[in-house]
Amino acid sequence: MRRATGILFIAIVLLFFYSCSSKRSMYKAPIKNEGADYLMTQLENHELKYNTFAAKFSMNYAKGKEKSSFKGNIRIKKDSMIWISIAPVMGIELARILITPDSVKVIDRPHKSYFIESYSYVNYYLNNALDFNMLQALLLGNDFSFYDEAVWKTSIEGGLYKLATANRKKLKKYVKENQAAEIPIQNTWLHPESFKIKKIMIKEINPDKNRKLTAEYDEYYIVESQRLPLHAEFNVRADDNISIFLDYSKVKIDEELKFPFHISSKYKRLSIPQ
Repeated sequence: MRRATGILFIAIVLLFFYSCSSKRSMYKAPIKNEGADYLMTQLENHELKYNTFAAKFSMNYAKGKEKSSFKGNIRIKKDSMIWISIAPVMGIELARILITPDSVKVIDRPHKSYFIESYSYVNYYLNNALDFNMLQALLLGNDFSFYDEAVWKTSIEGGLYKLATANRKKLKKYVKENQAAEIPIQNTWLHPESFKIKKIMIKEINPDKNRKLTAEYDEYYIVESQRLPLHAEFNVRADDNISIFLDYSKVKIDEELKFPFHISSKYKRLSIPQ
């Protein structure tokens, strides 16, 4: 009995120390503040690299009291076009959208109509100032193609690396020319291990409006040895607050894609009031 009790005691002690050791190994050492050049290089090296992107998606959209839910397919040809097909569970297409750096085209199948507008309609719809490059980057959790040699300040916040700047000149110039606004602030939070963007915030300030866009990413998925966030949340704070929750599935990278967009001659062209 004493021998059995001794063995049990030793086993408990060993289990205790093993448990403590396991717990200690789970704790990670505090991350060290790195320089801006290092973090920007890591961000660029770890961004999603692709020529084409395709996925199924589900989206919840809220603007004020207006709320909508969509499902569909999205295809992106980098720096060229974003193609979206919206369909309910039954699979009957309701709308098809084609966004290019210059234009937005929408086919409304139930009403047998369509409209074609300049790209500025995207900014009108989102109540924010985004060029095509910014839009495709936000959809995939990438940075804005390193617009310029902005001066970045670095820090650590909430266990994440934080990059902050008030001087991305090309971005600021675009918004000023197109929306009579400025972007004095951009903050980007990075995961300390993957260097993927966890959160990004851009804030515009002018005498008439204070607008802010935040994007947050989660549920990372490995595709072609790269990390892609399957869940994204976008919030716009402006005259009308907008929230968008986006989830991807069945992701494909760099496969040959088609972007069919045929407008029937029987469809009526609509003019969208600005």
